[in-house]
Amino acid sequence: MPIFTKPRDPRFITVRRGGTLSDANHHLLALWAASCAEHVLHFFEEAQPEDGRPRQAIELARAWTRGEITMRQAHKAAFVANAAAREVSGAAKLAAYAAGQAVAVAHVAAHELGAAAYAIRAVQAAAPEAKREQAGRRECQWQRKQLPDEIRELVLDDQRLRNHVCWFVFDC
Repeated sequence: MPIFTKPRDPRFITVRRGGTLSDANHHLLALWAASCAEHVLHFFEEAQPEDGRPRQAIELARAWTRGEITMRQAHKAAFVANAAAREVSGAAKLAAYAAGQAVAVAHVAAHELGAAAYAIRAVQAAAPEAKREQAGRRECQWQRKQLPDEIRELVLDDQRLRNHVCWFVFDC
C-alpha cells in the first residue's frame, strides 16, 4: 500500500515547487524525523555495532538542514540506510528504515511520517508481545512532545490522514 497520497499533499511540497511548505518548516520536518529515528537507533546499533550507515543517515539529515550537503546527497544516504536494514531483522531492521526515511525527508518532506512510523514499530518489535501496544503508544507520545510548534498541526493532521497506511501506529 503506498504511503503517499495522490495527488500529493501541497503542504509537503516546497513553495518553490508549487506547494505551500516553507524551507524553514521543511528543515523542521527533517530535524523532527531525525530525532524520531535517533531515539530508536540503539536497536540497530546493538545488533550491528560496527555498521554506522543508519547513524550516518541521521547525521546527514541534520547536515542537509544546515546546508552542508545537497538534497541529492541526502537522498542517496536513504538508500544506504535501507541497505543496512535489509541485513537485519526485527527492531533493528525497523530502526534502520526509520533512519532511511528521516534522511529522505530532504528529498520528499512527506517521508517525515515514515521515520516516525518505523520508529514506533521498532519500539513495538522490541517489546514483549503483551506490552507492544503500550510501548508503541508511549513512543508516539514521546514523538509528539518533540514536535516544534511551527509544524505541530501539520504533522498531527498528516498522522490523522495517513494513519491507515502507517499500520495505525499514530493512535496514541
